[in-house]
Amino acid sequence: MSSSAPLEQADFEALSEFRYQLRRFLRFSEDAAQSAGLTPLHYLVLLHIKGFPGQDWATVGQLAERLQMQHHGAVALVSRCEKAGLVTRSPGVHDKRQVCVRLTALGEKNLRHLAELHRNELRSLSNVFKVARISAFNDSEGGA
Repeated sequence: MSSSAPLEQADFEALSEFRYQLRRFLRFSEDAAQSAGLTPLHYLVLLHIKGFPGQDWATVGQLAERLQMQHHGAVALVSRCEKAGLVTRSPGVHDKRQVCVRLTALGEKNLRHLAELHRNELRSLSNVFKVARISAFNDSEGGA
């Protein structure tokens, strides 16, 4: 374990402010999803499918990792999203044991609406958070 400088009041204030702003953003996200008729976890599933690097789908295992949940929990969540008409499931192309999850047109529509709201909220927090590649706003609107 490496030794670091002792904590000072400013460190506690910075950590407190970060956690406050993070929670404020998460609360916004929860409220936005619920006002669109989705649960916050449904929104996250849609976001992680669309936002998975290099592909337009995600496996259940990839979603479990992104959501930091157990595989069986991700399976149940994907089932609820499928029942709501937000996603479809299909066997993996190269590995039939994998399940690929894709957005439906309804899932895409809901995601785009919510993502725009979230992007606007992140812009309002641009002096608090610097989120790499979330959108060009960090680079183009007073970012670092």
